[in-house]
Amino acid sequence: LAKVFDHCSMKYKRGYRMLTLGWSDGNSFIPVNHCLLSAADDKNLLCEASVYDGRSLAGKRRKQSRRKATEVMLELIQTAQKAGLTAKYVLFDSWFSSPRAVVALKQEHGLETIAMVKKSSKIKYGYEDGRFNIKEIYSKNRKRRGRSKYLLSVNVTIGDEAIPAKIVCVRNKSKKKDWLAILSTDTSLSEEEIIRIYGKRWDIEVFFKSCKSYLRLVKECRSTSYDALNAHTAIVFTRYMMLSVAQRRNTDDKTLCELFFCLMDELDDITFSQSMRIIIDALMDSVVEFFHITEQELETFTASFIQRLPKYMQDALEYGQSAA
Repeated sequence: LAKVFDHCSMKYKRGYRMLTLGWSDGNSFIPVNHCLLSAADDKNLLCEASVYDGRSLAGKRRKQSRRKATEVMLELIQTAQKAGLTAKYVLFDSWFSSPRAVVALKQEHGLETIAMVKKSSKIKYGYEDGRFNIKEIYSKNRKRRGRSKYLLSVNVTIGDEAIPAKIVCVRNKSKKKDWLAILSTDTSLSEEEIIRIYGKRWDIEVFFKSCKSYLRLVKECRSTSYDALNAHTAIVFTRYMMLSVAQRRNTDDKTLCELFFCLMDELDDITFSQSMRIIIDALMDSVVEFFHITEQELETFTASFIQRLPKYMQDALEYGQSAA
């Protein structure tokens, strides 16, 4: 997995929202920067804003906290890059997936974006010599049926700069009739790879849960001082980084010197049952594509096909399905 930056925001204390930038190589996750976002209007502040010299760190931090989240996101990435951190992809949810932010990441920072698309009628993409929002693009195309991992895949352009991108629509597991759309500016990636890489964004949710439940991010500090809250957040994140490094050294086989044996173990990732499942899934997709059968007919056909296989193949398929 290419190294990724991951953005997420979380309600922290009353009146603040914490925006966090994390880095991951697919095995370990570490927080690298954060900002406690505050209200932009003085009338919405819970406490009176203190006056600081704008040239000081405290003054710069307060100015940053009152800017838009999408602008702060780009600033956090720029700071990380200046510090020497590198990544290929930036992952974030629909909160930050505005065309302006995606274009800025591509042109100004040289980073590819894989993000959840916001279902807004105001955000439009270049598609088939016109500009349409994601709902219009979804309704214009025929969706894949059967056991396909995704419903739809289309190539679009973003912004006036016409940045090429690929949008992959998948089923929403929480709502059967709903769907989600994932955007990738790296059009060379397959649909399955885009879905897999975006799934790595779950690491930052685990990070937040660990900080709140075990590292006392919310309950340990009772101060209302903005500087104190920033300092406390930095301390909690440092604790998590130390634990993440310790876990990588103690439990991750890839950190050991016996690289040959680690690679030998990785060869067992694709078992016989998984190979059979891949072949059958490909066969079912071809049947749906050429014969246009219903899902009920497909299930009947699949059951009949599996019953005609040798017993050891049926057992392998049942084991692979239960293991998944």
